[in-house]
Amino acid sequence: MKQIKGLLAVVGGTFLIASCSLIGGKKNAERTAINPGQMSTTTNLKYNDTEAGGFEVKPFRGQPDAPNTVFIEGGRAVMGSFEEDVMSYRDNIERTVSVASFYMDQTEIANIHWLEYLHWLGKDSTQEVKEAAKPDTTVWVGKLAFNDPYVDHYLRYPGFRYFPVVGVSWTQANNYAKWRTHKVNAQLMKESGLELPEVPAGGRIQLESGVVIPAYRLPTEAEWEYAAQALIGTQWLEEMQTHQRIYPWDGHALRNPYGKQMGFFLANFKRGRGDYAGIAGRLNDGALITSYIYEFPPNDYGLYNMAGNVSEWVMDIYRPLSYQDFDDLNPMRRDGFLDGGDKYDNHYRLKDPTMDPGKAKKPKAGVDGDWVENNPTGFISLISDKTRVYKGGSWKDVAYWMSPGTRRFLDQDSATATIGFRCAMIRAGSN
Repeated sequence: MKQIKGLLAVVGGTFLIASCSLIGGKKNAERTAINPGQMSTTTNLKYNDTEAGGFEVKPFRGQPDAPNTVFIEGGRAVMGSFEEDVMSYRDNIERTVSVASFYMDQTEIANIHWLEYLHWLGKDSTQEVKEAAKPDTTVWVGKLAFNDPYVDHYLRYPGFRYFPVVGVSWTQANNYAKWRTHKVNAQLMKESGLELPEVPAGGRIQLESGVVIPAYRLPTEAEWEYAAQALIGTQWLEEMQTHQRIYPWDGHALRNPYGKQMGFFLANFKRGRGDYAGIAGRLNDGALITSYIYEFPPNDYGLYNMAGNVSEWVMDIYRPLSYQDFDDLNPMRRDGFLDGGDKYDNHYRLKDPTMDPGKAKKPKAGVDGDWVENNPTGFISLISDKTRVYKGGSWKDVAYWMSPGTRRFLDQDSATATIGFRCAMIRAGSN
C-alpha cells in the first residue's frame, strides 16, 4: 500500500511539474527581445530552422552604445520660455509635453570631427559632394572687424581641433548625420563579422541584424529643450520637482556658486556690449569666440555647452505659433501643416486691388498670374518651409538667449560663425 501511495505521489508530482511548465514555466515563459526563445509562441514553429526554411531570429543584446552619446531618460516636462520675453516674440509659451527617451551627443560636433568627415568623403564620394560639405569659412569675415585669421585657421589649425565646427548649414549638418550613421554601422557590422550591404550613406541600414544603431539625426526642438533643462537634477520624491530652471543649471546666476570654481562663469557668452571675455588677468569666461567643447561643467544629463559657445540647429521648421499647433507627445513641426508658409509671403500685391484675394492666382514659372511683386528688391518673408529653428545662446549672444526656451530661426542653407550642432538618436524598443 505504501508503494502504491508513493507511486501516486511521484505521478502526481510529475503531473504538477508538467502543468507548471505548461502554464508558467520555461515552455511558455515570458519572452523578451533579448531572449525570444527557440520557437514561436503563436505557431510552435522553430526559429532558425534552416533545413525547413524557418524564420531567422538573429541574436540581440540590446541597442549598442553609440559613440559620443549620452542616454536621456524621457518623461513629462513643460516646454517654453521661463525667462522674461524681452523680445516680445511670444513664440514659445509654456505647454506640457512628453518626450520619449533618446540619446544625444555629449558635446557639439567639433572641427576634428568635420575634418574626419571631409577625409572620408574624399575617399568614398565625388569631388562635388566633398566640396558641398565644406564649411563656409567666410562667416568670420566682418566688414568692420579684423577676424580674417579665423577664415584660414579656425577649421584647420590643430589648436582649434576640439572647438565646435561653425559655418555649417542645417542641410550640411543633416548630411553629416547620415554619413555618420553609415560609418558607425559599417564598423559595428564588421566587428560582428557581418558585411554591410553596398548602400549609399543615408540608405536603409540592416536594422534586423541586431548589431546596428538607429540613425543619427538632428534633435527635435522638444528633445533639445528637454535635454538642456535636465530637470532630472531637480527631482524630489515621487513625481515632484523642486523648481524649474532658467538655464541648464540651478539658480538665476551665471557664475558657479560652489567649490574651487566659485565665481567662474558657467558658459561662454557675451556679457555685454563689447565684453566677450573680461579683462586681461581676470577673464570671465576666457573665450573671445568659441571655446573647447568640454570647457564648462556639463548639465545633469552630462551634456556640455547646452548654453553658450555655439547655438545649435534642431530638426523643426520655424513657426511663431508652434506652441499652439503641437502634438503633446514627441512634438515636432516638420512642415507648414495648419500654418502654411504662404501666409507669411508678403512680397506680392494684386494687379487689381478690387479682386478677391482668395480667388487670385499666383504666377508660376513662365505663366502670368494675378499677383505681381510689390517690392523691387524681391523681399520674401524669412518664414517658410525651409526656415529652421536653432537653440541656445552662442559666444556672441547675451545671457537672455542661453535660456533653453528661447528660439530663433534661419534658412536651412545659411550658415554663421555662431551656429553649430550635435546629433541625437532614438532609444529603440524601450520606453
